[in-house]
Amino acid sequence: MKKIYVLLCVVAVMTISATAAGKTTNHTIKSGETLYTIAHKNHTTIEEVRKANGLKKGEMLKLGRVLTVPQNTYFPNKKTSKKVVKKATKKTTSHAFAKHKIKSGETLYTIAHNNHTTIEEVRKANGLKKGEMLKLGRVLKVPQNTYFPNKKSSTKVAQKHTKKKTSQKLTKHKIKSGETLFTIARKHHTTIAEVQKVNGLKKNEMLKIGRVLKVPTNTYHVPKTKLAKKSTHKKSHIKVARHSKKSNKKLAASIAKLDTITLKKGKVVKHKKRSSFSLSNIFASRNSSSSKSSKITSLAKKKLGRRYVWGATGQKNTFDCSGFTTYVYKKNGISLPRRAIAQSKYGKYVSRKNLKKGDLIFFDTSKHRRGYVNHVGIYLGNGKFIHASSAKKKVVITSLNKPFYSSRFKVARRPS
Repeated sequence: MKKIYVLLCVVAVMTISATAAGKTTNHTIKSGETLYTIAHKNHTTIEEVRKANGLKKGEMLKLGRVLTVPQNTYFPNKKTSKKVVKKATKKTTSHAFAKHKIKSGETLYTIAHNNHTTIEEVRKANGLKKGEMLKLGRVLKVPQNTYFPNKKSSTKVAQKHTKKKTSQKLTKHKIKSGETLFTIARKHHTTIAEVQKVNGLKKNEMLKIGRVLKVPTNTYHVPKTKLAKKSTHKKSHIKVARHSKKSNKKLAASIAKLDTITLKKGKVVKHKKRSSFSLSNIFASRNSSSSKSSKITSLAKKKLGRRYVWGATGQKNTFDCSGFTTYVYKKNGISLPRRAIAQSKYGKYVSRKNLKKGDLIFFDTSKHRRGYVNHVGIYLGNGKFIHASSAKKKVVITSLNKPFYSSRFKVARRPS
């Protein structure tokens, strides 16, 4: 009897430990997934997944590999977490959610603004990180009327807000080649700050050709009579000459002076500096772009033969492919996204025929050509490019005409 009793105790302990350990599930790794996303999806930690599969730190995840993933280990004590869940449900039930499908040209600011909520509220509701890109067609949960919770006290604010809206007309403008925020704002008699606010644009954000912007009209309006007199008075001092460098410099200087003049309530106000385009910028643009591209390529060449290390971005002069490009461009004042696939969507599209020094070129080097970007290099001219090669284990220069790279070329971008 004693032996039977001991055996029953052992079986009971084993069953309790098995249930306490939690359930596991098999997960096949897909494109774009990381240990963080897999662990987060299954309510566990990265360390738990590593232990379950014997993974080392920095070990690459291969597409199609099946992992055993623990589930719900991050919330083991369900009884103690009931109070937290109740509090969370109370907070969420205090305001309603609406489903919103992301359209072309929309930003977190415009979505939050249209639903009378804040960007932070939208981020929290959807688990979005700062700087995360919004994909077209994605459906977001958007809290509504969280920005005006007390409707009785906020009626006056709402009335003022609607008055401002009715007084300000918006028009849609499709960005064309060569246009800047300054030229767009000037064309519609508004300011750069107004255009940035309406579209949720950051300072120095690049404008993509074909993107549709919402542009306020006539927000920077001045009485026509005084504007005409003062502008004609200044214009009379400008003489336009052709086929001479001196005349071009004089023209650029005179237009730059005009550009610093703005009119407020019929008065002339001179600003110190303005970040708008002038003819002097246009004349200098070719030289500056060529010098920047030469600086990029020369710095890249200095790193020839440096060791390839996955995940490295310049530590101890080691790089992976996208770490190499981010390092070189950052040293030249341009910040790129970290991953190659994100870099392939950044900057101006360039066809293979029109490649220039310093352009980024992207490839699909996967064995079965899965159709996505996973490698990047910097074009040097004359059909050659420099890159951190995992096959060669170092930074090398390779010909773009090689069958392997020529057939796997995907796209080219010009970030500068």
